Amino acid sequence: MILNIFSSRPDHPLGDPKELKRAIAELPLDKSFKAVDEVYGWFESLHQAEGFRVDHLFDVVRQLDEAAQASIRRLSRDYLNPQRLSKNEERRLWSMCYNYWGEVSSLYANCIDRARKNPKDKGSEALKTSLPLAVARLLAARATQLKWVEYRYGPIGEDLWRGLGQPYLAAEAAGFANQPVQLYPAQPGLTSVAQQYLHALIFYSSSMDNLMPIEIELADRLITHFQAGFVFSNDCLRDSVYWVDAASGVPPTRLAKQPGQLLKTQRFFSPGPAPQALNELTRVVERGQVPVDLNLGGEYPPKVLLPVLRHLATYWAPEPPQREHPRHAVKTRIAVLQGFDDCFTVFAGNVARLGKERTAESWVVENVSLGGFGAGVDDLGAEWLKIGVLLCMHPEGGENWVLGVVRRYNKDSDTHASVGIQALSKYAQSVELRARTAGFSATGAVPGIWLREGNTTGETRVVLPPGSFDVRESLEFEYDNRSYLLTPIELAETGSNFEIGHYREHVAD
Repeated sequence: MILNIFSSRPDHPLGDPKELKRAIAELPLDKSFKAVDEVYGWFESLHQAEGFRVDHLFDVVRQLDEAAQASIRRLSRDYLNPQRLSKNEERRLWSMCYNYWGEVSSLYANCIDRARKNPKDKGSEALKTSLPLAVARLLAARATQLKWVEYRYGPIGEDLWRGLGQPYLAAEAAGFANQPVQLYPAQPGLTSVAQQYLHALIFYSSSMDNLMPIEIELADRLITHFQAGFVFSNDCLRDSVYWVDAASGVPPTRLAKQPGQLLKTQRFFSPGPAPQALNELTRVVERGQVPVDLNLGGEYPPKVLLPVLRHLATYWAPEPPQREHPRHAVKTRIAVLQGFDDCFTVFAGNVARLGKERTAESWVVENVSLGGFGAGVDDLGAEWLKIGVLLCMHPEGGENWVLGVVRRYNKDSDTHASVGIQALSKYAQSVELRARTAGFSATGAVPGIWLREGNTTGETRVVLPPGSFDVRESLEFEYDNRSYLLTPIELAETGSNFEIGHYREHVAD
């Protein structure tokens, strides 16, 4: 320690360029979690380090961050394939990725803040040329944290919005908010501080609480693809759709009317020509094609991509999405069971149903409409609660169970969430389905939940276990002394633990 008084080198191993190079070279890149964990550990130690000139500290953080990118991408892909993960592993991956982006953003912010407070310092002078990159990476890291919060439908605090808006305003005041930079060496194309800020605004404004995590990732990729069409302005233009006060901790919101007071820190944005390009891509994907130049981070079939394209089209439209049915405020309780097996048992109406009913959770319904329910959930310990989960619900005092699916999920806090549920059927019926060629023997029966209303004449829908729908296979079942033949039309929907088949219905007395 005494020798360090006479040394210009920081009191930290990575203050030596050779040690930094060695630490990066020894990262176990074939073990992604361990590699990210090691870089995260270095980040934590750098917060406590003293003696770094600010440009040297930025260079160390920059190189470590670049070295971790391939591993952090692999962890993200693993997280988005939860069927291969236990719940503990899913939580472990989420915590590592979310905390990584928080730690690296904090270090970038520290470098930027030091340079701002001591502009005449040699290190600050040397960092000037790298400030556009430093602030762009800071905003990209915080925007990625925003995405990881949305993966779990958590509340987004004021600190995160201020952490995005204030560095953007500072970069604009310094004159480099629109300066092009390459965010990471392996990342194609150029970006800027303003583009990173706008990306976060578009992402939040696209209502991610209606999408499943993999759909959120696809929406994020599509925003990158179409962002060049968006118009971002200091002024409220005639076609502005959203606005935000970049200095506040308030998220962007629809521009129903101009803000009561116009401030220099307010920014306005609209999709511009992006919806037209989005609609053109949607038509291509509807024909079963996914353009090869569309960077989605992987290969996805059209049936996975289409719901995301249609979702974005709704929220990028000049007019806000209208509710199909008006809501009515209520306060009542519903008993809730989840998953295909429990729902099938309930709608079969047999003795086993009574045992299931005793295990039901109790939720508070806060509003109802012809289309479904809005409910408040206080016990968030249930790992199964997420977008696309099949539910059966029994309103307090009601006569029948209702089949539904979670369409919106948003955590208001760590202990309370708001859940939007679409009602699929008020008169569902469990049936035993058999392939047309199999006859009515007990073998090979497939359980199904028949949705008896809300269908076009001569057609029907059936909820099935995952992987049961086959467009080449007709199904039969008997109900109330009548025989039904179902000829497949299409797979209408795939949820987290079910799928819905769309069929032509033929009835024989």
